[in-house]
Amino acid sequence: MASVHLLHLSNLFFIFSLLLQPRFSLSSKNAILPLKIQKIAPLPLTKPPKKLSFNHNVTLTVTLAVGSPPQQVTMVLDTGSELSWLHCKKTPTTPLSYDPLHSTSYTPIPCTSSICMTRTRDFTIPASCDPRKLCHVTLSYADASSVDGNLAHDNFRFTGLVLPGVIFGCMDTDSSSNQEEDSKTTGLMGLNRGSLSFVTQMGYPKFSYCISDPGSTGVLLLGDFEFSWLPPLSYTPLVKMTTPLPYYDRVAYTVQLEGIKVTETVLPLPKSIYEPDHTGAGQTMVDSGTQFTFLLGPVYTALRNEFERQTRGVLRVYEDPDFVFQGAMDLCYRVESGRVGLPVLPVVRMMFRGAEMVVSGQRLLYKVAGFTKGGDDIYCFTFGNSDLLGIEAYVIGHHHQENMWMEFDLANNRVGFAEVRCDSASQKLGIDL
Repeated sequence: MASVHLLHLSNLFFIFSLLLQPRFSLSSKNAILPLKIQKIAPLPLTKPPKKLSFNHNVTLTVTLAVGSPPQQVTMVLDTGSELSWLHCKKTPTTPLSYDPLHSTSYTPIPCTSSICMTRTRDFTIPASCDPRKLCHVTLSYADASSVDGNLAHDNFRFTGLVLPGVIFGCMDTDSSSNQEEDSKTTGLMGLNRGSLSFVTQMGYPKFSYCISDPGSTGVLLLGDFEFSWLPPLSYTPLVKMTTPLPYYDRVAYTVQLEGIKVTETVLPLPKSIYEPDHTGAGQTMVDSGTQFTFLLGPVYTALRNEFERQTRGVLRVYEDPDFVFQGAMDLCYRVESGRVGLPVLPVVRMMFRGAEMVVSGQRLLYKVAGFTKGGDDIYCFTFGNSDLLGIEAYVIGHHHQENMWMEFDLANNRVGFAEVRCDSASQKLGIDL
């Protein structure tokens, strides 16, 4: 998401890369693509960390081709951002880049174009004219990183399809907080509901993805598909806000969180605490560009306390007040190194309007890579405190979407989900990588 968008990694990095071999006879622009998880070795730590920097350890990426002749690019898949963009200037920190000078179909957008006047939350400052009279834009993110460059058109290609004249940002400046990790991707694919997003430009009525466990293959689908083996999805409506509010993103995939339950205990909080206030603060967004799930302070504190209460005697809390994982996750546990699997944990249910998302097992705790304490591994609770990040929203990250079929139904203004073994789903779709 543009307001909390953090696409960098810390000690462990998984790339969910979409390989390009077409495996189906597809009509129109629909496409089914394999989602491959690759593990990259953790970076060595020179000393045990105390406060870990706020970086996300997992990004979802799609590999496709852009330009004429085609140039292969790797783009982060982000339902929380609008404008897609590519690094267009190769530097030591961004070796993966797209070269517009080598594409005959590349067309820069002049600043006199109506497209340059498009207002979007992605542009923290309005688009402007550069010395060449081209449309210049700057995108900034919550981790203090930013990219800037020019708006342009070019052909995007995947699974045998050519999508002509896609609007994107050709970015030549990058002030990233973690350029080493950014060097592993070429850019970002924006998938929110804004007018400049990839799905809006292509007119897709629906898209879906299923993120599998590490070592297995998941799947991304662009277009409208129906499968007899897919379990019925639970749907929650997208919330639409017509009034502009300072802290409300009107083109995000916003749903209404109504409560949270730990096992059978509903957090004793009023429903109003989950609703946006008069400034727009407090919306709930489903975001593939954020790894974990973040809750506003009072809700996070109530969840943390209840989860800690229910795991007393089952898990040992890591008692170090200075250790805050990724800047917002302060409930961590010591687990004996070498233990096979975690103990049975309480189930957390996020109750949305008309649907519940169940978070259980391995999705509740995340192992801190490369850090042990007295022969114990450190695992942290996968919900964090939005207030510690300065985020005025609830954000449902993609870690809690693993092994779920996630459907973004734009035509019917709803998000659907159901628990699925994503590796099995991929096999049923004929993806065997």
